[in-house]
Amino acid sequence: MSTFRHADALWADFPQLVPGVLHVESFDGTYDLTKYLEIAEQRLDGTTETQLPEIQAWRRAYTQLGLKPTQYRCASEALLRRFRKDKVLPRIHPVIDLCNAVSLAYAIPVAVLDLAHIAGDLEVRYATGREEYLTFGGEVEHPQPGEVVFADEAGQAHARRWTNRQSGRSAVREGTQTVLIVAEALHETAAEDVSSLVSALGQELGQPRSAILSRTGPEFAY
Repeated sequence: MSTFRHADALWADFPQLVPGVLHVESFDGTYDLTKYLEIAEQRLDGTTETQLPEIQAWRRAYTQLGLKPTQYRCASEALLRRFRKDKVLPRIHPVIDLCNAVSLAYAIPVAVLDLAHIAGDLEVRYATGREEYLTFGGEVEHPQPGEVVFADEAGQAHARRWTNRQSGRSAVREGTQTVLIVAEALHETAAEDVSSLVSALGQELGQPRSAILSRTGPEFAY
């Protein structure tokens, strides 16, 4: 059995963090995204994603990490920005599409990882600089020391700059059977909103095992 967790150092620097996790072992690919897209449209009506408290919290976190928020956007901000301009959600894979739609509705970044390509335990932590990150184009990058990554026991980074960009190594694709879904938020009502998000995904995905993590209960076994 493996575990997912956030490192103690990350909890110390971001005590307001609320992560939600789901372990999904089966999915049928028949998801209606309409209600989530409608919520996103309503939330963006007359405003932009940068004004949403969920996005502002991630922008503050990126500034705290020494990153320019306008250069490196969290995944939910990038999705909302694209959705506001194009009015459509790009279709990639049924589970990815569902998680992207829910991410849009809640303005909270949601990562979906193919567990078949993750070696052992997975930890969100500060990088040493020795980790290997595989881009979607097949190139290998080394995260900067101190950058927040999702790292497994083999030293593979499955996300860079925390919630900015996932790896091509553990990307969900045709044939994926088991996934780990991670939602993370930092805003004032994060505890309530992440719980609601996890519940919504659970209802869509057949009530898989899930948990809301905390500094005192930081691990999820899968």
